[in-house]
Formats: sequence, C-alpha cells, structure tokens
Amino acid sequence: MGGCFSKPKPVELKIEVVLPEKDRGKEELSAGGKGSPRAYQGNGTARHFHAEERLPAPHPYPGAQDCLEAAVCHIKDLENGQMREVELGWGKVLLVKDNGEFHALGHKCPHYGAPLVKGVLSRGRVRCPWHGACFNISTGDLEDFPGLDSLHKFQVKIEKEKVYVRASKQALQLQRRTKVMATCISPSAGHSSSTNVLIVGAGAAGLVCAETLRQEGFSDRIVLCTLDRHLPYDRPKLSKSLDAQLEQLALRPKEFFRAQGIEVLTEAQVVTVDVRNKKAVFKDGFKLEYSKLLLAPGSSPKTLSCKGKDVENVFTIRTPEDANRVVRLARGRNAVVVGAGFLGMEVAAYLTEKAHSVSVVELEETPFRRFLGERVGRALMKMFESNRVKFYMQTEVSELRAQEGKLKEVVLKSSKVLRADVCVVGIGAVPATGFLRQSGIGLDSRGFIPVNKMMQTNVPGVFAAGDAVTFPLAWRNNRKVNIPHWQMAHAQETHVLQNSSPTCAVTQGGREGFSRTRASSPLSPLGHLTGSVNPAASCRPLGCGRLGLETWAQWGPAVLSEEQPSPSPWAVPVHTWSGPLSRRYSQLAASERGRPDPLHPPPFSRPSRYLSICA
Repeated sequence: MGGCFSKPKPVELKIEVVLPEKDRGKEELSAGGKGSPRAYQGNGTARHFHAEERLPAPHPYPGAQDCLEAAVCHIKDLENGQMREVELGWGKVLLVKDNGEFHALGHKCPHYGAPLVKGVLSRGRVRCPWHGACFNISTGDLEDFPGLDSLHKFQVKIEKEKVYVRASKQALQLQRRTKVMATCISPSAGHSSSTNVLIVGAGAAGLVCAETLRQEGFSDRIVLCTLDRHLPYDRPKLSKSLDAQLEQLALRPKEFFRAQGIEVLTEAQVVTVDVRNKKAVFKDGFKLEYSKLLLAPGSSPKTLSCKGKDVENVFTIRTPEDANRVVRLARGRNAVVVGAGFLGMEVAAYLTEKAHSVSVVELEETPFRRFLGERVGRALMKMFESNRVKFYMQTEVSELRAQEGKLKEVVLKSSKVLRADVCVVGIGAVPATGFLRQSGIGLDSRGFIPVNKMMQTNVPGVFAAGDAVTFPLAWRNNRKVNIPHWQMAHAQETHVLQNSSPTCAVTQGGREGFSRTRASSPLSPLGHLTGSVNPAASCRPLGCGRLGLETWAQWGPAVLSEEQPSPSPWAVPVHTWSGPLSRRYSQLAASERGRPDPLHPPPFSRPSRYLSICA
C-alpha cells in the first residue's frame, strides 16, 4: 500500500536543439565576444543595428564535414598554467590549462607567426614571445598590440578524463580571426567632399583607428589618406626583409577595405588644414570636409647633406620598391650603411649573406649606445664583425662620389674611402608635420604635435597619434615625450578612438566626457606607461619605448640566446627571451643608463587603473 504512494524516481530528460546550418551564424557575433549594438549617423544621432546591416560572423563550427574532433591529451598531462601545442589533423592548436579549465586557441601569433607556446601565460592571457601581442584565452581576442587580428577559439570538452578539441579545418589553416565590423551606411556617392572621420596617415596608427571604429559599430564614412602609392603595409618589416614583396607586406588586402567601407586615398598629400571650417586641402586642390580629424602623418627620414647627396643608388628605405632595389644592387657587390641604429643594423644584418662587403658608418663610439649602453653595443658590434661587417665609428660621410651618375665611393671625414655600389641611410627621422605650420594646430620647436592625455591637440575635435606626437608620460611626471614605436602607435590610436568617437559620448562625473568602451582593456597608452610586471612571469613592461625590453629584444636573441646556435646568426628568430644571460644583459643595458632594469622594474608606490595585463 505504501509502495503505491511512494515518491516516484526523478527522470532526467535531455533536450538538444540543433539549429539549421543557415541560421547558425545569426546566433553568434564572433568567437571572441559581442560587437557594439549601436551605429551612428553623420549627425551623431544613434540608432540600432538591423540584422541585415551587420556583417555575418563565420560560425566556428560550420558543419560536421568541415570540422575535426580528436582527443589530444589526458587531463593530467597539463598542470595549471601550462601550455602545449597539439596536432589536430589539419593543423596545430594551442592547448592551455588555466584555473583548472582547458582552452584551445590558434597556436601562432597573427602578427609575425610566433609560436605562442613559447610565450607567457598570466591571468587568463597569453603574450607573444616576440613582440608582446596579448590574447585572451577565453575568447581569443587581441587585447594588446602589435597586430590586427585575434585568434580562433576552439571547442573543448572532457570525456573519460580525456581532453577533446573540435575545430574547423578552415580556422586551423588560417590561424587568425578578424573581429566583426559594422558596414558603412553612408557611402561616398553624392557627398564625396565630406566625411565624418578623416585620418591623415595610413600607417599602423591610422589603420588601427579605422578598424576599431568599425569594430565598435561606427557606420559612417571613414577616409584614410596617404602619400604612399600602396594600401597600408608593414613598413618596419622593410629593413628586416628587404626582398619582401608587397603582398607579403600588406596589412590588409584590397577586398577588406571595400567590404568594411574604409576609403583609402593613395598618393594624396594634404598641404594644409583649415581648422575653422574643418577642411583638409590636398595638393591637387581637392578639399575634404570632416567632422573629426585624426592626424597620424608619421615621420620623414633624415637625408645626408654632404657633397654628392643626389647621386643614384642612395636610399632611405621608405617603400617596398626601395627595399627591393637595395637587395638587387647589393647582391655580390659593395654596400655601405650610414647609421648604426635599428634600421641600419637590420639592413646590415640582412645584406651580410648577399653583398660582397658591408660597411657601417656611425658617428657614435658603439652601435645602440644611446639606447642600450656601451657594453651591450660592443657585444652586438663584435657579433656583426664576426660576420664580415666592417665598422667605421666616430666619423661621418663627407662626400658621395659617382661614376656616370651612379654611386661609386663613399668618402668619410676621416679620409677613408669606401667602395660602394649602394648606400642605405638610416640616421633618424623628423616628424612629417610641415603641412600643419599655418593651420593653427600646435607644434613644438622640433615639429612634433603636443597632445594631452586624451590624445587631443590644442584644437577641439582634432586628435593625433603615432610617431609625430609628444604625449604626457606618467613615469616622467607627465613630461611630454615622443616614442616612435609600432606598438605605441597601435595603442595610441585606440586611445584616440575611445575619446574622439561619437559612439563613445556619454556623461561621466557630472560633465560631458567620453566612455572608455574597453574600460578593462590595457590598450590605453597609459597602460603601457604606468604598468608593472611580475618578474616571475618573465614578462616585459610595454611602455619602456627605446629604453625597454622591446627594442633590446630586436637583437638580443642573436647574441644571448642559450639555445643551440643556428648555422647563421641572422637565422636566429628575433624576440626570443629566456634564461639568465638575457636577463643579465637586460640589466647591463639598464645600468649603463642609470635606469631600472626593464625586466625587473621597482614596484609602484600607488595603484593605477592602467596596469599591464600581465602584471
């Protein structure tokens, strides 16, 4: 009797809902998170996206036939804080264990292809071992520059104490993911003489600003203008790989700009800016009105002022054509490099196996003396000399001699005459801001554009970033400094966006201000300049500029790597830091300048909201 009224056993019911293949993309924005739900018209009024206006995000698992799933390890194979590359048929995957959870991501940094397994894992993020790009392991999103793309995030499940990873074949091959972006709803047809956002300069800073605007839902017109004849490309790579072709250097293909509605005006020189009427005037007389102006003109290389400076075959390496021609002229012949800075030394290193002879002329006593100190400079100089590079220090060029109009000899002030078939000049640069002298936009005595903490100039609505600006540095009591660095240019333009875009306008603290759309993100330049690092994590501070680990890492590995040396020192991948030797030379470089060791900076006396994410 009691059995008839006993409580029935619970029945577990599992229901699985499978969406049709065509509808899956509508359920997800991206593998990395949500995009901005708002778009803005030219007058600044807000409206919501319609579904058809948002670019469809690729679904990470498009279909069973396009995916691979396999057990990659046992759950006990990885300890917390460990990373491992695992094979998954069509490619490798970076498997990460953090706080007891497994994550699977693309295994190569999208910037230059560095193996992330050799990077640093800290606080839910993995940092590239070469240039410091940082990715969130939960989403794969890029959270710190350099680079433009994020990582693919793959599905992970645990069954019978085995770790399974499921990934699409396409994602395994691409190893990069572009964030979802808004499309332009204000095409140029009909009002080509006006734009909501005008960006002068199409280098790292300009392109990042344009892309981030689209990622944040900005759907009005964006115009990039550049003096170059090409779409934005990786200029720092020119001196590292002189024979690289344009398609290898391009930051984005032509189709990308067309799809995102980002207009690029090539060979377009701005000669002046009318800030009162908000117009940019071009060399050909064309005038373009703007609502917001971003100045990222970069810098112009210094040239020699000696006798014969206009002879042929003397280059400053500004374009892919310049770099390619240098290689052709130097092959089996005599090359002279003027300047022992980063550009000059990179060119010298690249030409050692191609030219008959390579000579470096420098005014200083040792290479990199101002940046890394005398002891480190001498160590690098010795390495170069062992690879047939001849140095002529504490002298400069007095004359360039030509035969039939082409370079034949370089005469030094020390009376030494060098045979030369090609000469590369790398003696510094000056800000390319001459067109702003009569504009009312403030310039300092050296031609740099001073900006405040919001990257705004003295003119409201006009912002600036990149190599041509000086900005307040927290480490130096907000003294204005200039840091001409690829990574800094990326970060500054993101900070510009956070303070200039109409998509960010809100009221804060009882006054009109701008919201930081990525408040927890360290992309503000202040994040690079006021953060500290955990020495145990072997992670560098990002804001040291020329005084920091980033610049020393350009060449340190070839000298200091404790791994087995390769047949050619130039084949050693750069930016690989490990072991006490690299740490010791970092200390030497810092002690030569009387500054703290960039690998082990002192702790800050006050907390900061702008801390490095690996702190």
